[in-house]
Amino acid sequence: MFKSKKQPAIKSLMAQDCVLEGHFNFSEGLRVDGVINGNLTGLPSAPSMLVISETASVVGAVVADHIIINGKVQGPVQARTLLELQPKAHVTGDVSYQTLEMHRGAVVDGRLIPAVVQERDQEKPTLKLAANNR
Repeated sequence: MFKSKKQPAIKSLMAQDCVLEGHFNFSEGLRVDGVINGNLTGLPSAPSMLVISETASVVGAVVADHIIINGKVQGPVQARTLLELQPKAHVTGDVSYQTLEMHRGAVVDGRLIPAVVQERDQEKPTLKLAANNR
């Protein structure tokens, strides 16, 4: 009934004592244990998986196919397929997702925006008011 796709392997690690200033693009799998001050983007050319551990902190936009958060994120989060918010996750910013799994204790200070709502909003026609010339 449910088919599970094979997740990309975690091939890159940013250690706990590391601090990165600037934007970071990655492919396949990345685990962050340190601090990133900049946007974190999984390239759309291949499936991407991002793990933000409980010791990690990201200040910037986060975009990937499958995102697992157990640390802190200050900025918008966009999970193209699946977002997992684990018990120690704290996200300050809007969160968009196709599928969401949120554990007890996870905190989101922002809007939760399912992908269906985004698609529906894009399809709405623009309404224009006609001027009354009387």
